[in-house]
Amino acid sequence: MTTTAPAPGPVKGATRLVDLFEYGLDAPICLTWELTYACNLSCTHCLSSSGRRDPRELSTAEAKAVIDELEAMQVFYVNIGGGEPTVRPDFWELLDYATAHHVGVKFSTNGVRITPELARRLAANDYVDVQISLDGATADVNDAVRGPGSYDTAVRAMRNLADAGMKNFKLSVVCTRHNIPQMDEFKALADRYGAQLRLTRLRPSGRGADVWDELHPTSAQQRQLYDWLIAHGDQVLTGDSFFHLSAYGEALPGLNLCGAGRVVCLIDPVGDVYACPFAIHDDFLAGNVRQEGGFAHVWRQSELFRNLREPQTGGACASCSFYSTCKGGCMAAKFFTGLPLDGPDPECVQGYGEQLLAQRPTGRDHLPKPSDDHSHRTSPARRGGTGPVDLVLTTRQDLRRPPVSACEENPLAGLNLTP
Repeated sequence: MTTTAPAPGPVKGATRLVDLFEYGLDAPICLTWELTYACNLSCTHCLSSSGRRDPRELSTAEAKAVIDELEAMQVFYVNIGGGEPTVRPDFWELLDYATAHHVGVKFSTNGVRITPELARRLAANDYVDVQISLDGATADVNDAVRGPGSYDTAVRAMRNLADAGMKNFKLSVVCTRHNIPQMDEFKALADRYGAQLRLTRLRPSGRGADVWDELHPTSAQQRQLYDWLIAHGDQVLTGDSFFHLSAYGEALPGLNLCGAGRVVCLIDPVGDVYACPFAIHDDFLAGNVRQEGGFAHVWRQSELFRNLREPQTGGACASCSFYSTCKGGCMAAKFFTGLPLDGPDPECVQGYGEQLLAQRPTGRDHLPKPSDDHSHRTSPARRGGTGPVDLVLTTRQDLRRPPVSACEENPLAGLNLTP
């Protein structure tokens, strides 16, 4: 894998790996692929506003063609998400196809389909990793965001994976002001099942934009989280979510770089390619895998990605002594809170973002909206409440399901669930 730097000079003189990555690679190190927007939950902070499947989503054959491209481009692995990817009828077929074609798979799930049988199947595949989503170390904290019963579902899935002998699967947590005090409890829960804790930053994208003001960590909690990560960073994954916190002083483990369009990107269920999994908006749309040249052409030739790989000036942040460590923060967080992309992160630890947020007009009408909203039509999250479509998994799972109609929007089409 080589760099695709638009300016050979700076790359030639680069001495750090992160300097090379800033100019982009000829293939992403990894990418996020949302296979479906269908989901049995209605999490209040869902970054993709998932719920109902999009009838235009890629077919099985089209998805396999994308996997063939990823293999040819030598992409290390793909992060599969959604929605709830396991409710897509061909999910297991696509997972097996990817790993058979040298593309590792890490998929995120709420655990609804991780039965003992499927846990054993996953544990037997060395090229698969599983991330169980849980946003509270206790049921009361988690279920307030993800819905009644979701805590028990996730813990049951972790128990099944542990009993199947799967090592180092991930317990994936989106950090909010309600669960920051539970970091030690999350770590203990992960350790109990032989899992590795993975922490992700709450972004104001998708439905998360509606609750970001109420859920994102306070300034004091950001410092608390930073200190905790410094103490436990060698045991916890962050996916470079918190590089903006490096402005506290010591850099956190990882690249500490916004990799959007440089080393990562997103493919959504209909094949649209976005620069960042947290920036599902037309302003960050680079192309579609169904276009001539497929994904490789979008990655290597799109004007958006070429611009992102140009040297960044830093804008208003360039004069800050901490810019070299925080790089101005998260592009998506700035965009969906209405702040300029060349300005400070809304959670800038020096307080500059907070000052700009205070100057915004009241209300949300002036803020950018995600390109699509796939929430359930009667979603509690859209009615002002919280919680999922409350369903219970049956004990018997049929892995070979009949095809789902192309016009079917039911988020659970083809899935055997009972109310």
